[in-house]
Amino acid sequence: MAWVAQQNPQELFTTSIAEAEISYGVALLEAGQRRTQLESAVRQMFEQDFYRRILPFDSPAAVLYGPLVAQRRKLGKPIAQADAQIAAIVRAQAATLATRNIRDFTDCQLSLISPWQGS
Repeated sequence: MAWVAQQNPQELFTTSIAEAEISYGVALLEAGQRRTQLESAVRQMFEQDFYRRILPFDSPAAVLYGPLVAQRRKLGKPIAQADAQIAAIVRAQAATLATRNIRDFTDCQLSLISPWQGS
């Protein structure tokens, strides 16, 4: 993806929630060469490529989580737990969220970018 290639890798972060979601997705695959290769690639990505740049769902994020979920519910736009945790982490860090899933993060008071749309 061109957008990622244009970024300073040391300025890109991910979340422990994204790490968990990806790990879960790989674990769902049938045992075999594809799963083994993906497990290795995912492990390398999180242990090396994102070394010390995996943001946790910590107390500052937890404080933001409840009001964020409640606000979305009041708006009639419930949010998935994982998405709400990611949004809370991003807000706690005053960061920008790069995601293909812009719609699920609207009304979360986040700065959003969709690298796939070039926005």
